[in-house]
Amino acid sequence: MNIDYQYERSIPAVPQEATGGPGQRGTAAPCNDGHEAVLNPESVRALALACGFSEAGLVALPYPNEDRDAARFESWVGAGRAGSMKYLERTTEDGRLVRTRPAVPFPWARSALVCMAIYNSAQPRSTDSAPEGAGWIARYAWSSRTERGERRPSDYHKVLLKRLRAVEARLHEELGAFESRAYVDTGPVVERSLAVAAGLGWTGKNACLIHPRLGSFGFLAVLLTSLPVEMTATPLLIPDRCGTCTRCIDACPTQALIAPYQMDATRCISYLTIEHKGPLASELLPGVGRQIFGCDICQDVCPWNRPHRAPVAVDADLAPRPELVNPALEWLAGLDLAEWEGLFNGSPVRRAGFAGFRRNLAVAMGNSGLRRFAPRLEQWADEADEGLRAAARWALEKLQAQEDAPDRP
Repeated sequence: MNIDYQYERSIPAVPQEATGGPGQRGTAAPCNDGHEAVLNPESVRALALACGFSEAGLVALPYPNEDRDAARFESWVGAGRAGSMKYLERTTEDGRLVRTRPAVPFPWARSALVCMAIYNSAQPRSTDSAPEGAGWIARYAWSSRTERGERRPSDYHKVLLKRLRAVEARLHEELGAFESRAYVDTGPVVERSLAVAAGLGWTGKNACLIHPRLGSFGFLAVLLTSLPVEMTATPLLIPDRCGTCTRCIDACPTQALIAPYQMDATRCISYLTIEHKGPLASELLPGVGRQIFGCDICQDVCPWNRPHRAPVAVDADLAPRPELVNPALEWLAGLDLAEWEGLFNGSPVRRAGFAGFRRNLAVAMGNSGLRRFAPRLEQWADEADEGLRAAARWALEKLQAQEDAPDRP
């Protein structure tokens, strides 16, 4: 998602041993001419881990498969797969797509540090059995942290950018002035492509980055710099390990995975419940199921995310909020605007907006088959917001059709 935030600039302390202290190799070394510093992949990775990331990799720009990735992105956008996410279609004055390669917006960029933070947890999966009338909020949006003794919502954008700023600050402290940009889902870069090039995993058939040890429940953060990479070794690229498995494709209820490695965002439940504003296409609504913000289905069925394989992350700043796991639709529907903002202040859920969130609730109520939701839906069927109104009327029609249908043997 592309969101503008006012981020915190405070920098956490970093252990000296991770930043080139006594007895340690620094994050940079002089080039042969003695005039330019270069980044050392192992030391920069150690610095990123010391700043709180689960994994990190450094890649020189341009990277070997950049032309291929740029062509794929151009084709994807050209086919209309981005839907209403117009920021992905932004071009330069000469017509080049800004996100095709880092050099388009940042001609000075010579390296990219890609950092990963895992948000996997021991809570149930969306594909597990759930209480009657429960909705589903995507796992990444459960995040919270303890502040002044209280558990509060946290936004991964802010949490990870603060850590990335810590890495950036220590590099500047050690190396002096150089160009750099830090982004967490907000910059004109394709993080997944850079992550693959940096050796953090492969792109799965569900279009997610999959790390062979950590799975796919991970956030990505990117630091672009004008410093070259010490070429003592190139990143060890991880081969595609999806094999013949098609569980993610088979499980997608809206057929958003139109082919292996190809995702149509306009059919993706995450796009529909978060990015898309207004009414939803009626033919897709049954497939949305009980998802009210985002979707985890294609990751929940992935063998690389099985509990015995992917570790449960223990991150104090991204800890899950129990009340958001399988939340009751009735509870959420009963919130007024002030209560909703209080519950999700500082949370990624605010991205959907109050009306959009209610629209999603209405769809989930219709898919639940529970007649007890009818009074609420009748109320929403007269709302001013077109998206909510259309979803409520669709849900009422579905509940009525189910009630009128003859009993099955």
